[in-house]
Amino acid sequence: MATHHFQPTHYHNTIGSHPPVLHIKDGDTVVTTAIDARGQDMHGQVIGPRPNPMTGPFYVEGAEPDDTLVVSLDRIYPNRDQGWSSGILAGVVVEPEYVPLLPPVEQRIVTWRIDRAAGTATLDKADTKLGDNFSLPLKPMLGCFGVAPADGQAISTATSGEHGGNMDYRGFVEGVTAYFPVFVPGALFHLGDGHAIQGDGEISGTGIEISMDVQYTVRVIKGKKIGWPRGENADYIFTAGNARPLDQATQHATTEMARWLEEDYGLDRIAIGILMGKCIEYDLGNMYDPAYTMICKLSKRILENIARG
Repeated sequence: MATHHFQPTHYHNTIGSHPPVLHIKDGDTVVTTAIDARGQDMHGQVIGPRPNPMTGPFYVEGAEPDDTLVVSLDRIYPNRDQGWSSGILAGVVVEPEYVPLLPPVEQRIVTWRIDRAAGTATLDKADTKLGDNFSLPLKPMLGCFGVAPADGQAISTATSGEHGGNMDYRGFVEGVTAYFPVFVPGALFHLGDGHAIQGDGEISGTGIEISMDVQYTVRVIKGKKIGWPRGENADYIFTAGNARPLDQATQHATTEMARWLEEDYGLDRIAIGILMGKCIEYDLGNMYDPAYTMICKLSKRILENIARG
């Protein structure tokens, strides 16, 4: 197990089988950076193509198709003092007759002062009628990360799928462990699109977009095939479904959770129906991008008395 310090020199706005920037091994840790959705680095300089330029890909030795890549998000934190966000709701999340009432495009972008020591984001514009010094606590997350998809595809970082991608789930924060199906040798892991904070659904089309310092650790589960991204934190296990319409994303997430309970916890279909029907919670990951994201989650407290199969 080794720790690698990697400084990117180029970026991709697709997730695919690009030449790897670094070979790492099962158990290794990577310390790196991610630029923001418009390609701005820690100095505010544009050094990468939009949208959502990715750091990577990282080749994980020993990872093969039908394995699972485990990514522990050890640290995610802004590395500059200003972020930006959209100032209006996205047309897709409101009723059609409300769309013409939305502000004009020149009013869409607002800036935020990021106090990393205090852990706050403060709105720069006082003329939004939110008042002076409107502040929010930071909850840094990665909006877009995942592995290369199958069949040589290179999928835009504006969207998401079985491989992960632009899921914009506010729960992908420091301390979370993510699981991805492996489709190609080495998995080819990409990351980017840091948000200092974001609400459910990314309903304005952005979080507070900012560049990040990122540390993660990888593991490979050999012979473990999963269908969609999974994750866990201290309190929940969860699954992500990425599709449009939203009901299809929900179906993917729900089915992946049912498979997880069947395969890892040894539950039959009746037990799964009882448990999920009474205990499942849903979070909205993204409903702005071409594919929406729904998160299906189950409390670990409920699972404590269920022995794994």
